[in-house]
Amino acid sequence: MTAQSHQDSQAAPANGGLRGGHVALIVIVTILVTAALTYWVVRTYIYARDFTPVELSSQEQHRLDAKLRTLGYDPAPAPAPAPAPQAGGGAKETDQEWLRPEQYSEAGAEREVSFSERELNALLANNPDVARKLSVDLADDLVSARLLVPVDPDFPILGGKTLRVSAGVEMAFREAKPVVALKGVSIMGVPLPSAWMGGLKNIDLISEYGNQDGFWKGFADGVEDIRVEEGQLKVKLRE
Repeated sequence: MTAQSHQDSQAAPANGGLRGGHVALIVIVTILVTAALTYWVVRTYIYARDFTPVELSSQEQHRLDAKLRTLGYDPAPAPAPAPAPQAGGGAKETDQEWLRPEQYSEAGAEREVSFSERELNALLANNPDVARKLSVDLADDLVSARLLVPVDPDFPILGGKTLRVSAGVEMAFREAKPVVALKGVSIMGVPLPSAWMGGLKNIDLISEYGNQDGFWKGFADGVEDIRVEEGQLKVKLRE
């Protein structure tokens, strides 16, 4: 072999292929990227973190309590209630002040109540176990929910894990009646087939069951208007 051919044989690996160091570097980078992606998938979809409950300010809590009383529900008093000024500047009457003999009348009663997205999530926060597993989002004609579902430890494969479930419900008012329809349910980001949900996907529950005695008929008969807007749920009750 000549000196020239010997030099060419040594230069060929350098010019025509990857060196051993380059291959090792590529393998290490691939392992790191794969490990990072695996950690992200496991942390995001399997070992999901609890939601952070919504906490209202004292003024926001007083406004929410007033709306609940309009619906006939008297919320439990806070451990250390503080009087909050009303829009007109006067102090809000206490429960003991309200508990006075007075003739019942519906004249001038407020029949329309609205709840913000923060208020609905704050209501969930009254139950800490629920608040850390459920959150609600309000958009135009759509109520969306995200739910963390712990799986029983004895369940195959996913036992002891936490599933991320999301769902959407259309809520509107058309043709003089409310519309409530399940838009879909997804688990781990995968939408479930309608057949797995009893064929109820995109079915108006009021039209389907509102003619029968039961919850949906009673609900429809008691609602004069219902609207879901970005961040707001507005309900107007019938007389």
